[in-house]
Amino acid sequence: MLLELLNFIIGIAFGFFHRGKEDYSGMLRNGAIAGTVLGIVFVLISLYLVPGNMSIDFQFLGVFGIFIDIILFVIIFMLGTFIGDKLETILKK
Repeated sequence: MLLELLNFIIGIAFGFFHRGKEDYSGMLRNGAIAGTVLGIVFVLISLYLVPGNMSIDFQFLGVFGIFIDIILFVIIFMLGTFIGDKLETILKK
């Protein structure tokens, strides 16, 4: 659960510090790329360094489960990105 929370916080920071016009399609594209990279890194960390069931785990499904894990990390990152963007617009007013 700690890796998911860290991923969410990084997503909020990414959305908050994303400057410029509120281009949601560009932010979605850039967030998906960054989320995919972070998702791969966090899945590898959760498979090899995190003991037990401390993170989401679909390893019983094999390679397909690893892809599900990466997609879940991307979704968590994207939610954080949009929340960070909304926080930026609220705090900038």
